[in-house]
Amino acid sequence: MERYLYKGTKKLRCGYTTGSCATAAAKSAGELLLTGHPVHNADILLPNGERISIPIQESHLTAHSAVCSVVKDSGDDPDVTNGILICAELSLIPETIQITGGQGVGIVTKPGLDQPLGESAINSVPRKMIQTALHEISELYEYQGGFRVVISVPEGAEIAKKTYNPRMGIQGGISIIGTTGIVEPMSNSALVATIRTEAGIRKAEGRQILLLTLGNYSEQFLKMNLSVPEQYSVSCSNFIGDAVDIGISLGFSHILLIGHIGKMVKLGAGIMNTHSHIADGRMETLITCGVLAGAPISVLQKLPDCATADSALTILKESGYLEQTLAVLIRKIDFHLQARAGENIEIGAMVFSYQHDILLKTPSADNLLNYITKEGSCS
Repeated sequence: MERYLYKGTKKLRCGYTTGSCATAAAKSAGELLLTGHPVHNADILLPNGERISIPIQESHLTAHSAVCSVVKDSGDDPDVTNGILICAELSLIPETIQITGGQGVGIVTKPGLDQPLGESAINSVPRKMIQTALHEISELYEYQGGFRVVISVPEGAEIAKKTYNPRMGIQGGISIIGTTGIVEPMSNSALVATIRTEAGIRKAEGRQILLLTLGNYSEQFLKMNLSVPEQYSVSCSNFIGDAVDIGISLGFSHILLIGHIGKMVKLGAGIMNTHSHIADGRMETLITCGVLAGAPISVLQKLPDCATADSALTILKESGYLEQTLAVLIRKIDFHLQARAGENIEIGAMVFSYQHDILLKTPSADNLLNYITKEGSCS
């Protein structure tokens, strides 16, 4: 796809969502079924009203249907679905448009997702795109009946193992998704959408407290040190502020955030997206906290040369100012989380370091953890 955007100084090529690929395959199959002639490109309508053309990889007729496929092009986005085949098989029915998933398309097994329990994981926007495309074909060729559409992804079951789908309750394959139809390389919006989806599942399960982790370190810490039910947490990666906003918008009454000092230290400066490309500030935050804790300038001057938060903590520990500095830090973290969340929700945080065997807690953290444990034991 010849569409580009810039991420910093890099020029990156955009791609197609699985939903756009399924739509193009379905539209070309519809035309093949009604005319007997294959097409090499499918012109589809995006949700924003724009039209794009997607190449068709394969087309063939069977005794009662037409099958077309599209090669998923994710552009410069590091997407595990890049290069896979997305297929659509169409057959004629008396009326309506029925859309379902075939091989490699997952089944929804948990409430709170875009589709009901037991349905194929083909989200609402791609379903509307497919319907629009087939209505266009029907009008073009004056066809008055309906279609049965089966979307399949031959490699979908294997690829799904590399995604969050099994954890989120989509079993047996990938999801057919996309809200815009276009994949933006390294898109933050896609990651935030995943957080919202997973948090929505927790809410649909009846949870009142949203447990946020920052990735593998946090999840390992939960497993090894805390009595938290498996599959309870939602990983927010670097997107702490967005995850808090999502929790509030979904109606959670409590939020607990657990993370390693390496990222959580940035919260002490109010940095709510902890990706290094957005902001660092780790040493600056620790230096500020150290000043407020009364640490000597001679000690604090060593911190800017530290590559990690843990190495800075080692210097503070050797100087005898670690506990005082961390006490200031956890107060700062609590202040910024409270400011982000507002007054109508209880929020807290736990910050750990394996290297220094520390566990910092905001004032409400223990209460929130007890709430999580009780809620889990009742489920």
